[in-house]
Amino acid sequence: MIPKEILKQIKRIQITTSRIVTDVFAGQYHSVFKGKGMEFDEVREYFPGDDVRSIDWNVTARMGHPFIKKFVEERELTVMILLDMSGSSYFGTVHKLKRQIAAEICSVLAFAAIKNNDRVGFIGFTDRIELFVPPRKGLRHILRIVREALYFKPQGKGTDIPQAIEYLNRVTTRKTVTFILSDFYAADFKQPLSVSNKRHDIVTITITDPKEIDLPNVGIVKFTDAETGEGTVVDTADTRFRKEYKKNALEKFAERKKLFQSINVDTVDIRTDSSYARSLFTFFKMRGRRMR
Repeated sequence: MIPKEILKQIKRIQITTSRIVTDVFAGQYHSVFKGKGMEFDEVREYFPGDDVRSIDWNVTARMGHPFIKKFVEERELTVMILLDMSGSSYFGTVHKLKRQIAAEICSVLAFAAIKNNDRVGFIGFTDRIELFVPPRKGLRHILRIVREALYFKPQGKGTDIPQAIEYLNRVTTRKTVTFILSDFYAADFKQPLSVSNKRHDIVTITITDPKEIDLPNVGIVKFTDAETGEGTVVDTADTRFRKEYKKNALEKFAERKKLFQSINVDTVDIRTDSSYARSLFTFFKMRGRRMR
């Protein structure tokens, strides 16, 4: 049995994210992701101006005058959501942890997908594959994904993005629209991400807390790496240290952005101190313009 407080939280997120999907993504989601291809719809008579390459010569021969094949885009998609559940996702200094915001974004994407009659699957990962939910349709299936994104307790603490991408390629047989939610504090994922993006339509969603960029002056503090457990003591009152901290953080973010651009992977930057709905809407709108 699922505890009542968990059911209540899932219901709240369902209501909130469904409203976001309806109000913000109406007409956006459908237009920015292509289907798997074109499928045959019907045969109809040829009209002047139709593409002669579409003529169905067998039907034309039988009927004695030209007929063409009509095709429509096969709209049904398979959407895969890859969620980083590593130790660094349990960090947050504003209202929510990065993991909580990521779970809500998973919910938004999943509800947008089923509204479009798409199948949705889920992979939770750390330095290992923690959980795989095969792609399916339906509200109960989506609510399971929301529950796992919110409350699944991983065994690992590290981050292995290449392993998650490799697993995605193993469990999917056709092209998918794949969202990877992570803070991307990991190494050596450029090559597997680049290769996989040629097969799938991958969108990376990076989640950052403001204190990962601007360190406040709170005196002597011990920092502990959430993934390795290593600790270090720093003096945050040192102005030079704080400036160097911010400089290094901004350089890392710039390098990551440049990496995604170099392999043509779309990315959405989310901060824990601002509206993720607004950031997602801006991305969908910009991508929609580009797809026209």
